[in-house]
Amino acid sequence: MRFLALDVGERRIGLAYGDTDVKITTPQGALVNDENVLAELANIIERLRIDQLVIGLPRNSRGEETKQSAYVREFSAGLASLGRPIVFQDESLTSVLAEENLARRGESPRHKSAVDAEAATIILSDFLEAYVRK
Repeated sequence: MRFLALDVGERRIGLAYGDTDVKITTPQGALVNDENVLAELANIIERLRIDQLVIGLPRNSRGEETKQSAYVREFSAGLASLGRPIVFQDESLTSVLAEENLARRGESPRHKSAVDAEAATIILSDFLEAYVRK
């Protein structure tokens, strides 16, 4: 099964790809979140033959949904037109971990697109770890 993870922000959407055969996730860059983003996502979903979308869902330190959670849910409702099942995955602290991972690899965490793609990779890795255990 092939998955595309999205780290949805108001400016950019980080992307990561993974599948259950290889069990490796790879960053796929980031898209500008503008009026063209759904068409761009549709193209990526077709090109990669994605079966399911994994959307990072932000929560606060108490595990409660936030204003950003509502934005992600609203954005995700628009993804329904792409015809793929959607599942939400907790994305708590993924941006912090993404910056740490990039710095550890000697990459600049100042490039926000790289941070967004790395965060999507962490979201998908977390999801696949739980998915494979089922």
